[in-house]
Amino acid sequence: MKNFRKRWLSKGLKISVVVLILLGLLLVSFLGYTIRRSFPVENGAIAISGIKAEVTVQRDQSGVPHIYAANSHDLFMAQGYIHTQDRFWQMDFWRHIGSGRLAEMFGASQLDTDKYLRTLGWARVAQQELQQMDAEMKANLVAYADGVNAYLQEHQGTALSLEYGVLKLLNPGYQVAPWKPLHSLTWGKVMAYDLGRNFQSEIERTVLLKTLTPNQVEELFPAYPQDLPVILPELQTGKTTPEITNKPVIAEVAEIAPTVESITKPMLALEKLIGATGVGIGSNNWVISGKRTATGKPILANDPHLAVQMPSIWYEVGLHCTTKNAECPYNVTGFSFAGMLGVIVGHSDRIAWGVTNVQSDVMDLYIEKINPNNPNQYEVNGKWVDMQLVPETIQVAGSQPILQTVRYTRHGPILSDVSPNLQKFKQNQAIPIPQNYAVALRWTALEPTRLVYSIPQINRAENWQEFRTAASDFDVPAQNLVYADIEGNIGYQMPGKFPIRAKGNGRYPIPGWTDEYEWQGYIDFEKLPHSFNPPQGYIATANNLVASEYPYLITTDWVYGYRAQRIVEMITQQNQPISLADVQKIQGDNLNLNAQNLVPFLQNLTFDTPRLKAAQKLLQDWNLQLGMTSPVAALFEVFYKYLLADTFHDQLPSEYFPDGSDRWYAVLQNIIQQPNSNWWDNTKTTTVENRDQILQQAFREAVDELERIQGENPQSWNWGKLHTITFRNATLGKSGVTAIEALFNRGAFSTSGNGETINANRWRANKSFEVTDIPSLRMIVDLSNLDNSLAIHTPGQSGHAFHRHYADMIDPWRNLEYHPMLWEEKTVAAKAVATLRLTPKSHN
Repeated sequence: MKNFRKRWLSKGLKISVVVLILLGLLLVSFLGYTIRRSFPVENGAIAISGIKAEVTVQRDQSGVPHIYAANSHDLFMAQGYIHTQDRFWQMDFWRHIGSGRLAEMFGASQLDTDKYLRTLGWARVAQQELQQMDAEMKANLVAYADGVNAYLQEHQGTALSLEYGVLKLLNPGYQVAPWKPLHSLTWGKVMAYDLGRNFQSEIERTVLLKTLTPNQVEELFPAYPQDLPVILPELQTGKTTPEITNKPVIAEVAEIAPTVESITKPMLALEKLIGATGVGIGSNNWVISGKRTATGKPILANDPHLAVQMPSIWYEVGLHCTTKNAECPYNVTGFSFAGMLGVIVGHSDRIAWGVTNVQSDVMDLYIEKINPNNPNQYEVNGKWVDMQLVPETIQVAGSQPILQTVRYTRHGPILSDVSPNLQKFKQNQAIPIPQNYAVALRWTALEPTRLVYSIPQINRAENWQEFRTAASDFDVPAQNLVYADIEGNIGYQMPGKFPIRAKGNGRYPIPGWTDEYEWQGYIDFEKLPHSFNPPQGYIATANNLVASEYPYLITTDWVYGYRAQRIVEMITQQNQPISLADVQKIQGDNLNLNAQNLVPFLQNLTFDTPRLKAAQKLLQDWNLQLGMTSPVAALFEVFYKYLLADTFHDQLPSEYFPDGSDRWYAVLQNIIQQPNSNWWDNTKTTTVENRDQILQQAFREAVDELERIQGENPQSWNWGKLHTITFRNATLGKSGVTAIEALFNRGAFSTSGNGETINANRWRANKSFEVTDIPSLRMIVDLSNLDNSLAIHTPGQSGHAFHRHYADMIDPWRNLEYHPMLWEEKTVAAKAVATLRLTPKSHN
């Protein structure tokens, strides 16, 4: 009996194990099926309604599609279809941001963000743009939307993307709505916000005035250094840039600090979704004339810097009319946004172009006087005026709708309504703060713009004149556009809507109850900075100052030009004609100009212990490159973190601790020459510290940290092990649920550089060494032979977790490798690994 029981138990155990194995296999198979069912069909033929003639889509080994169509309608329809195949979750998420409808997807956790977005009112502005739109542009947007919807008709739930399976658990009632032209327009609003949050600097300066003098605040926002390059050195207008006063118009403007600080709360919540870019984050582009190149024709390079995200913000695509003519004038390749038609950055058969952010000041915060007897009235030149009241209904998944009223003044929405934190103040200033007040935002992106027209116009431009005409519509966000063509010309154009202020310079909030500080219009396009075939034979931009002499105010917060300095050095110091390989070296350069400034001071210090002397010895003969495996790069960057903390944390509020960006390079460049500057003294100690004491303290702390985390041997220290990048899905990848995050996120990966090297992998000294912003794409266009052009973006073309193109570009990207930017039709055909035909659906 005992033996029978043993045999039965043994047999039962075996059966249980087999059952568990079978269940495990079924689960794996089910997961595999669920994951793979959203992968796009890339080969064969698909019949879709609305397409007029057969369209061919050929994909290369990186997953880049080249679309060939007989007419413009089919070209943009196919682009919408292909974007949806690969990236619909991203498109769906971004359109919910653009319309302030995140709570519909993710519930009450996003309610505050939605209130903020509804207050900004991007969807309302986009609706105005649609109403003003001409027939051709509207037809193109409708064609794109029809392509998206043709795919949605055949795919729902996890057939669209794996994320919808997870969302179903969180929000069972969510239904994917059809795509509308409006959704493509709100994309541009989100990008304008992402690239143009200049009011953050206004807020920061206002808050700092609570504890610092105006002069101290200005020391933390120094003027553009005279030894750093400007974009157009040849631009001489005979008039200097308007003088910048360092005093706020309202002497006691710091009194409203609690209110403007409250505005930052929903702003920071939104940053967690779209990435903490904006102020100080930039990009590089440059174009080199054939006079300086080995090919005898221009070479154009671009690497826009944006927040780390997964999937990539960019989608590489070729758009080709099979016969280029007036009805179908497109033959272009480059980088698009999933959700928008056309190519944003790239080249056609005639021209190439690249973009960097101007960092323009196109936002002003106005303090409005509110009627104490009627909260919906505000003062204009001594009279009470009714506000515009806009009702909003916010749908919340799993809950009741929320009603919100957005109040508008003549300047724009009242941002302080989003996080009200208003106080009453004593009226004892020269220009007093009103007892009842609110803060409104005027911003160029909250008025109808023409950006959507500019992209297809640039795509079909054939020469410099047509390019400039197209650029004139590239109004928000303002960009530095560099240009080259196959004839050998190079050029630069700054387009954008830049306000002409009657008074003031955008550095602090200003009175809204008088006309004294109103915008008088915008700088005329013909007066905006531009250049064609400049004598130096190159144009380089890195968000730096455009010109030493320019009669209008673009911004007072330029990026300081350290990246620009290094780009210009590497171009001008080249003894031989510049090749494509040379341009790759420039894009991958990790030289730290901050170290060039600070290392001599470190080398002059005397240390009294062998371990500190051994660490100091690393600095000898250092080439200043922040290489991925470099011990000295690790030492210097950790030292820099402590230097900023030891110098500034005692005098600044924690939310404005230095992030280590180029602004802080400029601050340190100024005060390092002043060994007894007040900034060096730690106000929390009884002794008065000087520069050398703080340098020694920071160096010692850096060595202590590196010994603790990477060992006592300085040769074993490694920058890349500290400076890692993790690509996170913008939504479910930040859920806090480890299992869900593991599905969608990839990393961590070692990287080189920092935020101010040309290879700009930014970390934030007030947070951690983790990379937050990157060269989101790199492109090099050879105008002598377009098939030689190179590109890379990251993490990959696909938005589908576990697809072969979901993360396949990460390693090549971080190792400064590229893939061919295929061009000629025969080249594309020869390299194609998949061919899909989209055919008209018969309705018989």
